[in-house]
Amino acid sequence: MQIAVRIILFVVLLFLSEFYFTRKTLKSIRAVCPKFPPDKLKLIRNIALAFFNLYPLFVIIIWIYQAAAVPINFYFPEGKIIDYLLIYPFWTFIIAAVQSALFFLILDTIKLLLLPLYKKFKDKIIHTEAVLVLFILSFFTIYVPIRMCYDYNTIDVRVTKYYKEGIPDVLKNLKIILISDIHADRYTDSERITKFVNKINAEKPDIVFIGGDFISSTPVYIDTAAKYLGKINSKYGIYSCVGDHDNWAYRNDNTRSRREIKAALAKQNIFMYDNEQRILMIDTAKIGVTFVTNTYSKRITRKGIDTLASKAADSYNLKMMLIHQPRQFVVDEAIKNNYDLLLAAHTHGGQITFFFPFINLTPTLIETKYVKGDFWFGKMLMVVNRGLGMSIAPVRYNSTPEITVIIVKN
Repeated sequence: MQIAVRIILFVVLLFLSEFYFTRKTLKSIRAVCPKFPPDKLKLIRNIALAFFNLYPLFVIIIWIYQAAAVPINFYFPEGKIIDYLLIYPFWTFIIAAVQSALFFLILDTIKLLLLPLYKKFKDKIIHTEAVLVLFILSFFTIYVPIRMCYDYNTIDVRVTKYYKEGIPDVLKNLKIILISDIHADRYTDSERITKFVNKINAEKPDIVFIGGDFISSTPVYIDTAAKYLGKINSKYGIYSCVGDHDNWAYRNDNTRSRREIKAALAKQNIFMYDNEQRILMIDTAKIGVTFVTNTYSKRITRKGIDTLASKAADSYNLKMMLIHQPRQFVVDEAIKNNYDLLLAAHTHGGQITFFFPFINLTPTLIETKYVKGDFWFGKMLMVVNRGLGMSIAPVRYNSTPEITVIIVKN
């Protein structure tokens, strides 16, 4: 039932976005180029829409096929030819269309405000609007693929500082690195992870924390994620919580998924903890870390966090919580239990983020307002990492992968 609802919702949103975008575009072309043959314009539109929608059409067919529980396995074909012929063109088109349509809405709003003057300056308003529409379309047709390429090939190193009075000298200038959402798959392969790891090692971290999601799906890339992340050089170790996709190597067996990922990581001296409290010793200084599991497949309650937090003494020199999903109730519980640092992931920094005046719009805002960056709550700092990999869409737009460096200061 849920799959059917998602298919219907996806088709409706896709249709509405494309309808509004194509209607505005065609109307503007006619206004600027009135001699362009209408039949040819419609033909170009139909061919373009048919081409760009081949990929979602195939996906919808596969979803229906799988929902019908047909015994013969049927999967979408993979490979670079499919990527560059169908998948990337679709996502480029739909992102450019939605991004452009958001600015078209602004033009429509302005036109509505000019309604009292519309009859007097009708021709001028229509022509000006058409020129602006085509300018916006041209700009984002160029910008979107360039930005997608940039976000795929670039890794930001973001430095933030956490100040705490009275910390031992050994913890002063402690360099903590937070990474997350590796999503090892055919898009984030060994080469991309190696580039990521080299950047981490260049920062010479003291401790590395990972916010989960080592793979995207299936067990195929478990060893790839573990092997190459195992090359991280961290003075006091590498530690992780459980992410959503770490439950989905085997869709019908979440426990097996977590077990196999945890075992593969342990072989590389990366330790994944599932709702556990740990003490990390740095000389005589104690860092208390609460590893909380809150995922789609395994939720935790406020009481569950309180139970874990009760094992985290306030006498720790540094008190930290690591969790995958940055939900509001988690923030509230961390504040209540006097944590110094709350480290989170999951959002991909708003993997696809659209420009809009005064706000950046992303589907991630449906889940949480804590999309990326630093958030202060009194003396507690929450850091949300943008991650490396991708989910659902194999692209990023206005969300560059990130390595977060947290330096502890007195």
